[in-house]
Amino acid sequence: MNQESGDREPQHESLRLRRYQKQTRFSPIGDQGQICLLRASAVIVGCGALGSVIANTLARAGVGHLKLIDRDFVELDNLQRQVLYNESDVGQAKAVVARERLLEINRELDCEAVVTDVDFTNIESLIDSFDVVLDGTDNFETRFLINDACVKKRIPWVYGGCLGAEGQTMTILPGTTACLNCLMLDGPPPPGTTATCDSAGVLGPIINVIASIQSLEAIKLLSGNEAAVSKSLQVFDMWGNRSSQINVGNLRSRVDCPTCKRGEYQWLSGDAGSHSAILCGRNAVQLSIPDRPALDLQKLALRLNPLGTVSVNSFLLRFQIDAFTITVFPDSRAIINGTEDLAIAKRLYSQYVGV
Repeated sequence: MNQESGDREPQHESLRLRRYQKQTRFSPIGDQGQICLLRASAVIVGCGALGSVIANTLARAGVGHLKLIDRDFVELDNLQRQVLYNESDVGQAKAVVARERLLEINRELDCEAVVTDVDFTNIESLIDSFDVVLDGTDNFETRFLINDACVKKRIPWVYGGCLGAEGQTMTILPGTTACLNCLMLDGPPPPGTTATCDSAGVLGPIINVIASIQSLEAIKLLSGNEAAVSKSLQVFDMWGNRSSQINVGNLRSRVDCPTCKRGEYQWLSGDAGSHSAILCGRNAVQLSIPDRPALDLQKLALRLNPLGTVSVNSFLLRFQIDAFTITVFPDSRAIINGTEDLAIAKRLYSQYVGV
């Protein structure tokens, strides 16, 4: 794990507030709300599309302490929607580049960059003592893990997800509102059954909309305006010019959620989610997804055909993309050849198979 932390020079509070005068003139925030923001802390899990917009917004808003967590590096096709990065950043760790960029925007910021793969062994220590967690991830496995950890530790978190020109977001206040598991009691969709950003694409404007709402929800919480937080699942289709708010305010009282009702944290315990192993001597990683429905390899092949070389039979699907070969089995297990890096293998699985 690589971690860096920024130092900030102490300034008199009134001088620091001058920077945010347009924000403090908004009466629900005011000087007192801004002081709360300056003393607040937030974790952003994932510094890609959503995460880079969220980090940029919160740094400019004056949230005093940000922790940026990401396992990935900048690639050229990220630049269409990931606003903190430039062409010169390609190949560098996202969290580290994001931190450098944010400190150029706001030198008062206390900012940590953590380059690691978030899993059930480290998530509690990564978010411990922070005021809010924001979802900048690209897969439901990590979101359910965040949900478990935040519900257990009673830390508010803001879910967000985008695909194509559609997006959705919901704020979870543990012990008060419905959690992600209340909303999806059957768990995440099985791998291979839904499109991913790599197969269906994603447009930059929907990223900015969802990430902006996530950021504003965090600003409400951190400035002492919890009463203004949305109690709805907010859904947007920007291509179809449609939006809706689904009231989930009383959902928690209507469902028997194993997470927030019974205190069962299957993802946090490691009982749910993927299991991985490096295959020695093969330059490959095996990923296993226990207790998942059978995968329709033919449907997955149709989705992957435009992206690379695909061969499929009733026993396995083999997909070649760049320097990697991904072999997927009907039980959702996969072997990723071309790397022994677990983070890279998980990223490829999430991109092309989907979790």
